[in-house]
Amino acid sequence: MAKFIVEQSGPLRGEVDVSGSKNAVLPILAATLMAEGKCEIYDVPNLRDVDVMCRILRSMGASVEEDWETHTITTEIGSVLADEVPYELVKRMRASIFAMGPLLARTGKARIALPGGCSIGDRPIDLHNKGMRSLGARVTTDLGMVEVEAEKLQGSLIYLDFPSVGATENIMMAATMAEGLTTIENAAEEPEIVDLANFLNKMGARIKGAGTDTIRIEGVEKLRGARHTVIPDRIETGTFMVAAAITRGDVLIRNCVPDHVKPVIAKLMECGVTVNDEVEGLRVRGDIRKLVATDIKTMPYPGFPTDMQALFMALLSTVDGASTVIETVFENRFMHAAELSRMGANIKVNGRTAIVPGKNPLVGAQVISTDLRAGAALVLAGLMAKGTTEISEIYHIERGYDSFMEKLVSLGANIRRCED
Repeated sequence: MAKFIVEQSGPLRGEVDVSGSKNAVLPILAATLMAEGKCEIYDVPNLRDVDVMCRILRSMGASVEEDWETHTITTEIGSVLADEVPYELVKRMRASIFAMGPLLARTGKARIALPGGCSIGDRPIDLHNKGMRSLGARVTTDLGMVEVEAEKLQGSLIYLDFPSVGATENIMMAATMAEGLTTIENAAEEPEIVDLANFLNKMGARIKGAGTDTIRIEGVEKLRGARHTVIPDRIETGTFMVAAAITRGDVLIRNCVPDHVKPVIAKLMECGVTVNDEVEGLRVRGDIRKLVATDIKTMPYPGFPTDMQALFMALLSTVDGASTVIETVFENRFMHAAELSRMGANIKVNGRTAIVPGKNPLVGAQVISTDLRAGAALVLAGLMAKGTTEISEIYHIERGYDSFMEKLVSLGANIRRCED
């Protein structure tokens, strides 16, 4: 198994380009299953999850070409699509559930094993199933498989009990080819949903309201191929912002959308980090003022993102004063606290609340990447820790960051990858 060896490094300095969004490109690739014609997707991040999604598309009967020199994926769907996603692919990635809506819309049927992915808490697909039933589909779950089937989907009013990103996207995709109007209330508002809606509209869909809590979709008969550039990854943007802060460095982050990371900017500035929106990107400096504690409470967008919680916990371990971190989105997303404490962070967890005492000197240790963002947080903590940090199970990190190690090294980080 591969692992990262991280040595204490000086302040990170330089410029870094953010890759396309992982959480945007996966549903966009799934949506190409509905297209009659060729789709070209640009600025695609080179990730394990993207590879799995491409393999899923091929297993469905799609032609998929990957050009990693230009970060472009081209898809073309044949006249016959399979309706079952192979379990060996589903178990590798939770986002495989995004095939449900497109397959149901295009073929009238989908069979998908219950998905895998990061172990950050219970993330059932109940809201996905509820949405498909509201559109007129029959939904059955048996022996770890979910099967949805409908002769013709019918537009409907759908209220989500929680603004789930995945459910919003899956329902939105299915509804594009339903008869009549579908309204999703209490919809998730993330930028990735807006990006998916923009792509679907290029294909001929009629979607309004994406990015608000009410989305309206007027069904169409068919969708055509389209070209689309994926938005920059806001969590990667935030990750490099924290990397600059935790090492007390000075980093210019290019190819990012500042509006997508407003809560991250606000919390970094509360800590004493300097963030400037410059012509070429966001310049983040942790070397001007002494950094101090702040409190974090994760919320659905536009609140503070749960995907940034672990990274901030690493940062808060190095600042003056005690911080409180409250996780409201997932019930089991403090697994990294124990790993950070192995490095000296001394974090106390009680239910959905963690107390980070701050200013405990971090020391290198052997730690485990329990999920994607936890792994990135441990890497950043390792850059500040005295001695050597060994991070195992880094496949989690490589699922969601394109060239993470290489980008850090370009900024001055002392990190290498090795095989056991």
